[in-house]
Amino acid sequence: MARILVIDDETFIRMLYKKEFESEGYEVFLAADADEGSKAMTAHEPDLVILDIELGEQSGLELLNKFRQKYRDCFIIINSAYSTYKSDFQTWLADAYIMKSSDLNPLKEKIEELLAKGACENR
Repeated sequence: MARILVIDDETFIRMLYKKEFESEGYEVFLAADADEGSKAMTAHEPDLVILDIELGEQSGLELLNKFRQKYRDCFIIINSAYSTYKSDFQTWLADAYIMKSSDLNPLKEKIEELLAKGACENR
């Protein structure tokens, strides 16, 4: 069973994703900010991270950079309501950039596609 870590400051989004992805057969862990996300990354060793950009004091882009340095081969999907960040070169460190939407199919499809490539190697 693949493990997914959702890092998002919106409680509703975290709970929705947990319910949806668990129904797809994934084990899901949640974090509300960058600090919780860092701790969850170490504790749960997820196969894939869904990362929001707006996380409060520390941005998701800073966290993305930290994760890429330590977990180079892990899959990370930026999941944001803001399309303006798509052109920010820092987002290019992610494996995908999916806009938040009421339609979760593009996100689910990207998760399935990435996980089909294999699990994280650098833990």
